[in-house]
Amino acid sequence: MKFVDETSIEVAAGDGGNGCASFRHEKYKEFSGPDGGDGGRGGHVLAVADASLNTLVDFRYTRRFEAQRGEHGKGSDMFGVKGDDIVLKMPVGTIISDAETGDVLHELLTPGEQITLAKGGDGGFGNMHYKSSTNRAPRQKTPGWPGERRELKLELKVLADVGLLGMPNAGKSTLISAVSNARPKIADYPFTTLYPNLGVVRVAPEKSFVVADVPGLIEGASEGAGLGHQFLRHLQRTRLLLHMLDVAPFDEGVDPVTQARAIVAELKKFDAKLHEKPRWLVLNKLDMVPAEQREALVKDIVKRLRYKGPVFEISALTREGCERLVQSVYEYLAKEFQSHQTPVDVDPRFVDDPRGL
Repeated sequence: MKFVDETSIEVAAGDGGNGCASFRHEKYKEFSGPDGGDGGRGGHVLAVADASLNTLVDFRYTRRFEAQRGEHGKGSDMFGVKGDDIVLKMPVGTIISDAETGDVLHELLTPGEQITLAKGGDGGFGNMHYKSSTNRAPRQKTPGWPGERRELKLELKVLADVGLLGMPNAGKSTLISAVSNARPKIADYPFTTLYPNLGVVRVAPEKSFVVADVPGLIEGASEGAGLGHQFLRHLQRTRLLLHMLDVAPFDEGVDPVTQARAIVAELKKFDAKLHEKPRWLVLNKLDMVPAEQREALVKDIVKRLRYKGPVFEISALTREGCERLVQSVYEYLAKEFQSHQTPVDVDPRFVDDPRGL
């Protein structure tokens, strides 16, 4: 299935039904009252966040969605039936914007969240609506109101706690397959990952976090080089970035430090806020480095990068060091969550008395 994270659609709510001008017709009754009913409301176009979806591919070919119009009012006091609503299922993390102005209208961030994209038109009034003691035979009726019509832009930013960052073949897909149940494509050529993969990492019962693996970045990605520039937006909602470095590249002329600096520069060009996110250094493929050379190699990389944050030495292939990394990530995320919790004001009447009374 092709991954689609940006598309445009047109939505049209249903028009309201027209009101009816009618009078009762009964045998042996010369003067009858008005009995024209109101028209029915047009159908709404709704959007709901569906946690089972992770792409906008359903909107790639079907671009127009039109709800049913309301039924016209009828005689004999019959009101028109309202039009059926249309519910569009979208992935959690979808941003809905006005295609003309670019204004953001909604962000679907909670599974099951439902919003109205286009409101159906109200039904028109029948002549029964206008009857009164002074207007006993009204002939007025009104047409239904038109439903809203909009051109919308849909943009998906996947919701993940942790984002994997690095050059192609840094081992990001291997790591996500080692610590979660995600099974991305893994190969020894560049750009193996063509679209983001999400994996749920189970640390313990009822303790987990979501990690996102995006296509690898290369120098010039912020200007459109390679594949990663299309998916940098998917890292914007993460709370922690794991910057993975291949410490044993196939090409001996490749310098991991130079590659790391290039990626940091691309982040800064793309989005300053993304550049400022917490970023941990993960040195991968240490199983390919002789044990007696590992310590010196790690110290040299950290020193040249002038990096002062957490450093993790792992082998995603053999899973060496992965458990420590997973536990540290979960502890960090748990502390972040607690620090952003709003403190609850406690009524002093229910605070325990220090005297024990």
